[in-house]
Amino acid sequence: MTTAITRKPLFAYLKWAIISTVIGLLLGAWLGWEATGTLSGMFTVFFICAVLAVLEISLSFDNAIVNANKLKDMTPAWQHRFLTWGIIIAVFGMRIVFPLLIVVIAAHVGPIDALIMAAARPAEYARIMQEAHLPIAAFGGTFLMMVALSYFFDNEKEIHWVGWLERRMSEYASVKGVEIAFVLIVALLFSRLLHGEERDVFVYSAIYGLLTFLLVEVLGGFLDRSQEATVTAAKGGLGAFLYLEVLDASFSFDGVIGAFALSQNLFVIAIGLGIGAMYVRSMTIMLVERGTLAEYRYLEHGAFYAILILSVIMYVQTLVHIPEVITGLGGAGLIGIALWSSIRWNRAHPHPAE
Repeated sequence: MTTAITRKPLFAYLKWAIISTVIGLLLGAWLGWEATGTLSGMFTVFFICAVLAVLEISLSFDNAIVNANKLKDMTPAWQHRFLTWGIIIAVFGMRIVFPLLIVVIAAHVGPIDALIMAAARPAEYARIMQEAHLPIAAFGGTFLMMVALSYFFDNEKEIHWVGWLERRMSEYASVKGVEIAFVLIVALLFSRLLHGEERDVFVYSAIYGLLTFLLVEVLGGFLDRSQEATVTAAKGGLGAFLYLEVLDASFSFDGVIGAFALSQNLFVIAIGLGIGAMYVRSMTIMLVERGTLAEYRYLEHGAFYAILILSVIMYVQTLVHIPEVITGLGGAGLIGIALWSSIRWNRAHPHPAE
């Protein structure tokens, strides 16, 4: 006789995300009223905050799956730290501090001046952010491409979704540095499509993205080795924590820059994307506690394919504009296909009764 596993209801996972949605949308409506003094202005800002939240969720669902994949192997203490400290870094760090830092560096102004510019001269602030898109896209695209390829170039990987491709990638994983060579070739090919200073900026930013990934991997490996030597789980957790934070930042680059197409107000953008980030954290917790990744064998594959495509899109966006809705729907579509494939496999291979 088996004991049924008690699962939390869906609302239990989404409670704080729903609370943040209510508070965030009310705050957005208040900002719209303060800025325009009209009901139409209030509802416009309210609507923009809601759209930004949906955009962030659609762009970051694959992020939640990858987070859950890493998080399930961390200690409960570090899981809690990532889901508490991590949300503070995600909402305030990437959605507020990061855009301010871009303006500080690009415009050579102080943090206070950048904040004043965001509040008083939003058009100028948005222009500086858009001009910084190329190095951000090259850096983030390279980092995410390494994340995706490191998943597929793994000779210990046993489950394959697109078998003919993934088996070959798994076989070639024994060749040292094969994924690094692949990323460098792709980056150099894209750089040939740019000219002058833009080409140099792209190449340097891509190299920094690659170095960041490698440094995080080295640090994680060092801390994991220290963990084995000292039997201190917290150290390994620190390496995974840093990896997840850099990964989350890379996912956020595209959303933060793209959000300026909907609004030039930093605070409206922070509210909308912050709401979305809360849902991503809620989905991450649900995936870990419910064991969804183990239950649907191809879900991870779909997420990493979505990451790979997102990295290429970020490269392409250095040449032409691609609407964020296409990026979000593309990733969600791949994950949906992977989920459907997983359900089909489960039906064809039912677990024997225990």
